[in-house]
Amino acid sequence: MATPAPIRKKLTELPHKPGIYLMKDRFGTVIYVGKARDLRRRVSQYFHPSRRLGWDPKFKALVESIHDLDVHVVRSEPEALLLEGKLIKEFHPRYNVSFRDDKRFLMLKVNLNDPIPRFTLTRFKQDDGARYFGPFVHSSALRNTLNLVRRQFHLRGCRPLTPNERDYRHCLYGNLKFCTAPCINNVTREQYLQQVLAACDFLSGQCEEMQEQLDAEMKKASLARDYERAALYRDAIADLRSTTSKNKNFERVPYTLPMALDSRKDLTELGAVLGLPGPPARIEGFDISNISGTFAVASLVSFKNGRPDRANYRKFKMKTVVGQNDFACMAETVRRRYTRLLRESKTGRDKEVAGAEKETSPPVKNPQRSPALPDLILIDGGKAQLGAACAELEKLGLAHVPIIGLAKEFEEIYRPGEASPLRLSHDSGALKLLQRVRDESHRLANTYNAALRLRKISESILDEFPGIGERRKSALLKKFGSVQRLRFATVEQIAEVPGFGGKAAAELKTFLEARTSFTASGTGVDSAADPAPNARG
Repeated sequence: MATPAPIRKKLTELPHKPGIYLMKDRFGTVIYVGKARDLRRRVSQYFHPSRRLGWDPKFKALVESIHDLDVHVVRSEPEALLLEGKLIKEFHPRYNVSFRDDKRFLMLKVNLNDPIPRFTLTRFKQDDGARYFGPFVHSSALRNTLNLVRRQFHLRGCRPLTPNERDYRHCLYGNLKFCTAPCINNVTREQYLQQVLAACDFLSGQCEEMQEQLDAEMKKASLARDYERAALYRDAIADLRSTTSKNKNFERVPYTLPMALDSRKDLTELGAVLGLPGPPARIEGFDISNISGTFAVASLVSFKNGRPDRANYRKFKMKTVVGQNDFACMAETVRRRYTRLLRESKTGRDKEVAGAEKETSPPVKNPQRSPALPDLILIDGGKAQLGAACAELEKLGLAHVPIIGLAKEFEEIYRPGEASPLRLSHDSGALKLLQRVRDESHRLANTYNAALRLRKISESILDEFPGIGERRKSALLKKFGSVQRLRFATVEQIAEVPGFGGKAAAELKTFLEARTSFTASGTGVDSAADPAPNARG
């Protein structure tokens, strides 16, 4: 297999610097994201003829699919790792396995609005008024640095939101004099806040003085031949440098949906191979996304004249389907979409007739006006998904609307009433157009599913309240419905929840008030079709 000429040219221009590389297929879709300490050396290895004998089937399929590549140069290997994780979560390349889950790199968090602020570790950044530091590539170095910061600035390491004298009696940090003990008024809140702010400055990179101090202690221990102690100081310096080194905040890498080179030609070819009356000027594509039956959603994308018509995109959250049933989800989505479309069309006709009755005589009867139906419906799936959609269209009296299914594995086109699927050449413009519609519907469905999961995660702010368990958390959400409503509850109302007394209710109220900057205005989900953007479907 010969390396394409554009790739050979790019390989000669790659720098010997760290960075990330994005492999793309012939449609411009990112299929693999990787990092490299030396971009030229690493990327060139993919195209060495001598390495082909050792390829496994997956790697061979990846290399054979590469049609183009892009690189992004960064300053260091840790930055490459951070950017790699960000891009994998953004593009979800089919050949990447790592970083495709919801796990993120660790960050440090401190909320200065808390009664006695504390530094905690977190993987998700929320709009809760807190200060965040990171993300950090090396979690062990971060944990060691956090322990060093707590000792250096005499900060608390206990878990309670508002520790008291009883907590102090059992506090290891207080007994070892690591903490200035604001919980027993040993220092005022303002004095303790100054300690926290100094630690924030330190984590922001103002740590030269401590590095010099640790370096001096290391040399002193080495001269005394206390090599174990010197090694501890050496490791502390390395952890400190790793944690406080500034990493670049990466913006979103520009990415646009690949467009057809000749949309009119592709549409003409598609209409011909499907036997349509003419080129399908408007195509609507559907896809389903769920994770083990949870957060089941569907997407509808609209292409007009071969290009995305984003004003007519729609998103649906399933109402009637229980469990993981993609066929039932597809049926519900098609039913809701075209039931609404027919209803809106009827409303428009009624208004037109009413207006005509006022202005003309005699009144217009049975105006001939077709609903705004698509020229082609594309279902992401094979014969079963297509059958579920066709059954719903027939119930609505729309069996005449052209509809097909596109199966991913072999890119086969399924048509109603046809036993054998239609296979087009992979170089066919008609197939590429269908793939673009299918891939865009898949992207929209996955994005909506991820948004719902992230919204659910934001509700877990209660998990940060010390001592709360699943039972008490469930009791709170059962009584108040959401964290947003809980914020407006009184202490007496919270105390009525099983498992909460007056003291626990007051502490929870204080905990929530400290995070008043967090807004949950976006946590509501339209139980019907959620528009995208600014429209209803």
